[in-house]
Amino acid sequence: MTQKKDLSFDYDFLNRLIVGIGEVAQLTGIPARQIRYWEDKGIIASITEEEGKNRRYNYENIKKILLIKELLDEGYTLDAAATKIQARMQMIEQTLLKLKK
Repeated sequence: MTQKKDLSFDYDFLNRLIVGIGEVAQLTGIPARQIRYWEDKGIIASITEEEGKNRRYNYENIKKILLIKELLDEGYTLDAAATKIQARMQMIEQTLLKLKK
């Protein structure tokens, strides 16, 4: 019997996961226009550095987008959701740094 691999713990796959804004919109159900707005507000960041290139997003930003969507669905404002996500990401980062030591 073949065991199904849990992709949420496949770090090599997640580090290489980079998708365009259209794919992110399709996967998350959030319109590309809204994703661009969140990026303009500094809530998420595309990894494309060249002007005029299509926006592309990594796993961390896709996760942020999904978390923001969840919080908005629960009634949070966009600013409150962004603040909560930033605090959560900082907590995770601090915890991982402690584990590294």
